[in-house]
Amino acid sequence: MAEIRTVALAHIRDRRLLQARSSGKTAFYMAGGKIDPGESPEQALHREIREELDAGIVAGTLEELGVFEAEAFGHSPGTRLHMTCYLADLTDEPTATSEIAELRYFTTDEYAAMDESAPGSRLVFERLRSLGLVD
Repeated sequence: MAEIRTVALAHIRDRRLLQARSSGKTAFYMAGGKIDPGESPEQALHREIREELDAGIVAGTLEELGVFEAEAFGHSPGTRLHMTCYLADLTDEPTATSEIAELRYFTTDEYAAMDESAPGSRLVFERLRSLGLVD
């Protein structure tokens, strides 16, 4: 079974979770991406957040939320997602870069109501809601 190893940022504002829609895609996902060979998850997160959100991570605010495993949305059936997700503050206002068509903050119910949603993101929403961090 194929597995995709990724990192993601759970950036929360006003009890809503930031999601990004890549150019040419219809679904919103967690900001982040694949871990390159030789990178630690933390190094990959810093790189991906700079590439996707044109922001840095505030030193001392990075906290692992957990590892989430689900079906990899948008990939061939049977492909698994292994996503290490972090909470962190950003140095700048998140801005969509050329890779990203749109950024949007969602409540759990708003995200669940979308026509398409990523299973990995849904798991993160559930965890954050159980912790009382998002609506």
